[in-house]
Amino acid sequence: MASDLAHKADALRALHQPGRPLVLVNVWDVATARIAEDVGSKAIATTSAGIAFARGYPDGQKISREEMLEVVARICAAVSVPITADVEAGYGEEPGDTARTTDLVLESGAVGMNLEDGTGRAESPLIDAEKHSAKIRAAVAAASRRGVGIVINARTDVFLARVGAESCRLDEAVRRGRAYVDAGADCIFVPGVTDRSLIAALVERLACPVNVLAAAGSPSAAELARLGVARISLGSGPMRAAMTLFERTAREALEAGSWSSLEGITPHGAMNQRMSVSGRAT
Repeated sequence: MASDLAHKADALRALHQPGRPLVLVNVWDVATARIAEDVGSKAIATTSAGIAFARGYPDGQKISREEMLEVVARICAAVSVPITADVEAGYGEEPGDTARTTDLVLESGAVGMNLEDGTGRAESPLIDAEKHSAKIRAAVAAASRRGVGIVINARTDVFLARVGAESCRLDEAVRRGRAYVDAGADCIFVPGVTDRSLIAALVERLACPVNVLAAAGSPSAAELARLGVARISLGSGPMRAAMTLFERTAREALEAGSWSSLEGITPHGAMNQRMSVSGRAT
């Protein structure tokens, strides 16, 4: 299994090419993972928020590590492409906690992980950069002991959490990103940035693969490629889009007594076929 994980990790890392971005439509269960694979995804990323919402938890490490990775393991067993798991801030304050999370990520079958420096606390929205770097080093070391070069997507929430003066955020994101790369991160994820000039500056100054979060109104994949972006994530957006359609369908059924929202949906037989285990990893 270790050799298979190592091969998948190498394959995932190779997909991070500045100017030829890996587009990840984040998934939250087996059904969405199989759809993503079937429509051509070369790798699959989970959304921690989406998994938490589907399990009845709010976002922000409210779901347990074990419950989160139980879902990740089911996804990994259902598809053949490399999986990168969103493990929020690593489920613990200390590097040892991150090392244990890394072991469990690999045991689930995933070969990459998102590790964020946000805390969710208004009074101190970001983890100290050196402390986060220590957590990244612990994750890399834990994977190395298993013979796997796990792909670390280190996320900094400087822009997402609107930390500090707006004029200082680029410098702070670059400072943190460089520290995380030095600690062993493969890619720096800077959600909350849609301005083209800021994205270009991040790509140039970080000089490593950069991941941006796409949302309605974001630059297109082609534009982000021209800016040198290496990875594009949709985060919890697809899950929230699916929930929006469900709410619209429910309101139409309960309030109007009609069902137009069901027009053009995937046939039952097609979904049933996708859930077949034939040809899948087990």
